[in-house]
Amino acid sequence: QVQLVESGGGLVQAGGSLRLSCAASGSIFSINAMGWYRQAPGKQRELVAAITSGGTTNYADSVKGRFTISRDNAKNTVYLQMNSLKPEDTAVYYCNADLVVAVEMRYLEVWGQGTLVTVSS
Repeated sequence: QVQLVESGGGLVQAGGSLRLSCAASGSIFSINAMGWYRQAPGKQRELVAAITSGGTTNYADSVKGRFTISRDNAKNTVYLQMNSLKPEDTAVYYCNADLVVAVEMRYLEVWGQGTLVTVSS
């Protein structure tokens, strides 16, 4: 079994910061890309940031310059540092991983359970 567990969400005032963490565990052979998505009330899920195994990153235009994604391959963990938060950032944030399961060598796209980020005015 493979699972992703997010942590770090919470309530913060506009202009504040939060750091989200997502740890992958289980029989993992390799992880290619990891990323963060978010879903606000009444809106579709959207990509926030992603990072490849080689360290290449991409961000949604709305978060460039404010959010930073990073990755610790030894810990199978991805982070999202969120600065200068705005009320528009309020959403459930989901971790995603593109990986290959060990032994079976099956490709899996795995999602975390989500962590709520609420930014107040």
